[in-house]
Amino acid sequence: MSTITPEEMAIADENSEYLGVPRLLLMENAGRAVADVAKEALEKAPKDRVVIMAGTGNNGGDGLACARHLAGRANVTVIILGRVEDIKTEEASKNWQIIERMVFDVRYALAPDAQSLMNLKSIIEGADVIIDAIFGTGIKSRIREPFSSAIDIINSSKGFKIAVDIPSGLNPLTGDVHDKCVKADITVTLHKMKPGLINRKEMTGSIIIAPIGMPPKAEVIAGPGDLRYSMKPRNIFSKKGDFGRLLIVGGSKEYSGAPTLAALAAIRTGIDISIIAAPKSVADVIRSFSPNLIVRKLRDDYITSKDLPELKSLAERCTSVIVGPGIGLEEETKVAILSFMKEVGKDRPMLVDADALKALSEDPTCLKNYPAVITPHAGEFEIVTHNKITPPDKLEDRMKQVRGEAKKLGLTILLKAHEDIISDGNHVKVNLTGNPGMTVGGTGDVLSGIVATFMAWGVEPFRAACAAAFVSGSAGDFAVKDRGYHIMATDVIEKIHEVMKRFDTPPFIK
Repeated sequence: MSTITPEEMAIADENSEYLGVPRLLLMENAGRAVADVAKEALEKAPKDRVVIMAGTGNNGGDGLACARHLAGRANVTVIILGRVEDIKTEEASKNWQIIERMVFDVRYALAPDAQSLMNLKSIIEGADVIIDAIFGTGIKSRIREPFSSAIDIINSSKGFKIAVDIPSGLNPLTGDVHDKCVKADITVTLHKMKPGLINRKEMTGSIIIAPIGMPPKAEVIAGPGDLRYSMKPRNIFSKKGDFGRLLIVGGSKEYSGAPTLAALAAIRTGIDISIIAAPKSVADVIRSFSPNLIVRKLRDDYITSKDLPELKSLAERCTSVIVGPGIGLEEETKVAILSFMKEVGKDRPMLVDADALKALSEDPTCLKNYPAVITPHAGEFEIVTHNKITPPDKLEDRMKQVRGEAKKLGLTILLKAHEDIISDGNHVKVNLTGNPGMTVGGTGDVLSGIVATFMAWGVEPFRAACAAAFVSGSAGDFAVKDRGYHIMATDVIEKIHEVMKRFDTPPFIK
């Protein structure tokens, strides 16, 4: 049976909006699905009294939409648990505004506290059908009032109990009950089965999986949902270092731009500190590019094993590492970099790109089960995996191949192409943002900086890679709107904020 976690569901929900299916429509479809089940239950009920217990989140919004669909069939009372001003989303708020105007069709009552709720106890206990639309996610601490009393009253009532998506109090991921939980007769779970519902029949009752019109593609694309769930909230107490320290090991006589672009992209994405460790032949050149850069000069003209103690020491002070941009193909460098990756990658999120991929090809599974992302293009993919890549016009086959190779290597692969493919061996997604202008040199280094920033924030590698692919491609699309296909990698960097600022927490204040 196919399942979806709460986080995956929330991401797909937002990606649906991106694909043109509004979340308000998904909520409408959810409400209708629950109402259809309630109508069937009413066929066997002595009367037609329905009470909907609605929280202030989207689960409550589903309940409010359900109330409208039941209005012509039943005697409906909606009880809002909490304060109306605490309704969390635009979609739930819209449904509440409609209920307020349906004074002749739907009764409603407010229960901001336990005492208010106790005054409504007889209404709940007298219902033929009780719809639990209180919580849509698991509870990790003691359930506070009035929600705790609401669950007790629901469980002690004789009415037929229907849970919306999950019984309130049940963890939809693990199936654990931390404090207490609604004991439903039927659970109408939305879109797909949630892992925590399996084998919890004493809480869920019968389970109905209700389609809500979510496009299947919403689960497969890398989109704004992936970005939202990769953002790290800021507050007034935030200080330097809270948003990550990045080490970039790169640069050589021939290549000074690659590590610089990765560092600048990371800074624009939101990393606090970006350190480039570069050979002495190029360190001063890199330092001259921008006052935003911190550059550590290594001892030789290219990276060698003599640099390993310093590189390891720097890595210990950082929360993620990029290896590869511009390091060159000196044999000593490949040996040193492979040793560095094996030793540091086990406990530091690491992104491997460019010439470091050639070093990795000599021991492709050395990062197995480490928090690592590699970002090859098609040619580099073949070098690392020692397998010919599936042609780009066979997307599904290519996705299967990337997933299979990611599983074998035990890491996340972000295959760069006109349709990026991201997989950790278990999940696979496709990024559809980006454009032909991004064939310009350096855009891969920009992508590296974005991925590494998300990993430095504690985002797991697969999610970080999905979010970064979306940000990088979208920033490139913004750049092309301004300049046509005549863009540079630095133009992409300067559009990263356009993609990310609407996801800032707290919201950006003009």
